[in-house]
Amino acid sequence: MSKAPPVNAELGRPETPEETATRKAEFSRAYRASQTVRGLVAALIATLAIVAVIVFAVPRGEPASPRTIDVERIAADVESTMGSPVIVPVDDDFWRVNAAELTSGATVVWDVTLAPESENERGFVKLAQAFDADSSWAPQRLNGIAPTDTTRIGGLEWDVYSLGDAGAKQNLTYAIGTQAGDDYVLLYGSRSAASTAELAESLVPQIRELSESS
Repeated sequence: MSKAPPVNAELGRPETPEETATRKAEFSRAYRASQTVRGLVAALIATLAIVAVIVFAVPRGEPASPRTIDVERIAADVESTMGSPVIVPVDDDFWRVNAAELTSGATVVWDVTLAPESENERGFVKLAQAFDADSSWAPQRLNGIAPTDTTRIGGLEWDVYSLGDAGAKQNLTYAIGTQAGDDYVLLYGSRSAASTAELAESLVPQIRELSESS
């Protein structure tokens, strides 16, 4: 005697073969869906773990320190090349040298770029010593601007250049220059008149020595 099919509690009667097949198919679909979700979660966790390893385990180098310019060594080479002394910015805690080189051309120039050492200070000043030149050379560096006034700094008379809009493209706001024997010394940049004057005063002993040796 065959066993009667079980009664489905929801239907109140035995399932038909079609209903049984549908129920099993739905169970299989739900099971596969749950496995897919679990797989995705596991893959996501694995990916996050790999990213964490990369972020925290890979060693990081320290930020590169600013390149140190040996301005005195470069100046010595320039003096040897030119057979004439050059002005070297005074070594102090306020300024750092960002560049120093001899620029060739119709007028040979000893160029030094200075910027404040502190990150809280902004701007720059360029020192240009033009060999065998006078104030008529300066407009080549200042977009054609000629001196408009004079001022005394450290006992020397300095030409003052009002740059105005002409210097805006190069971020130039102020410039002063003075004769140093056969050469012309120009200080120009984006620092204030007072800051530029302080730098100029620190260079006066070298300028006087250069004037006396010419």
